[in-house]
Amino acid sequence: MLSLPFLSRLYSQSVTVSITKLEHGFWVLEGSDYTTMYLIEGMKKALLIDTGRDIEGLDSLVHRITDKPLIVVLTHAHFDHAGNIGSFPAIWMHPADTVLLQREYRGTINFVNDGDKFDLGDVTIEVSHMPGHTPGSIVLLDKKNGRCFSGDAFGANHVWLQLKPHVPLQIYVQSCSKMEKLMDDGIQKLYCGHYIYAKRPYDKSYITAMRELAEALLNGTAPDAKPYPQKVGCLTPMFVTHGPATIVFDPESLHEDIINKK
Repeated sequence: MLSLPFLSRLYSQSVTVSITKLEHGFWVLEGSDYTTMYLIEGMKKALLIDTGRDIEGLDSLVHRITDKPLIVVLTHAHFDHAGNIGSFPAIWMHPADTVLLQREYRGTINFVNDGDKFDLGDVTIEVSHMPGHTPGSIVLLDKKNGRCFSGDAFGANHVWLQLKPHVPLQIYVQSCSKMEKLMDDGIQKLYCGHYIYAKRPYDKSYITAMRELAEALLNGTAPDAKPYPQKVGCLTPMFVTHGPATIVFDPESLHEDIINKK
């Protein structure tokens, strides 16, 4: 990580934002409310990944970093990643997540699908659909630099799979396998959607641990589950841990997934 080039503090309901330049043309913006945004600048355009929760003046802040035309892409539509879309005239997202938008948006919503690409000039960002956390979760691939921006598709140490609308656990296993293949093919660094928890990119071993844990849940061989301390998404969320990976799940949905698998 490069030294901190500057620190910007914006106040909106006591939320502050710090900006760190990680590499040339690549910044991470971290909200004091544990939200994370990434900014990638190419020769012709810039791309903002997620918008945080509710940060007044986010558009002005981004344009202090880059004067390039800006593309705004949501990894998924949960409020902590899409709460500030109103600061921008247009966004891009997967159509399966429109049901999750919690704020009226008067701008233009453009849809992305698996394999779509954004040409920023000397950098191309590719969309890969990774359902699990939400039906329309995507990751954004910078294959030239071996980077992936995963939102909450694989969590940050732990992934929430207990939320509605429910995505079958077998689909999440497929997403993990797909991500492993991408990492075999050149993606080396996975930047999660809540950078503050890791302060570094994950490697393939993290995704493998997630896949193995999800498969163990389906096969009935997972470690004993424990009650999750927050009742989010369902009345009785549970969690299991395997190495660096933790999965939070709804026992009722898991029961249905196991029956359907058989």
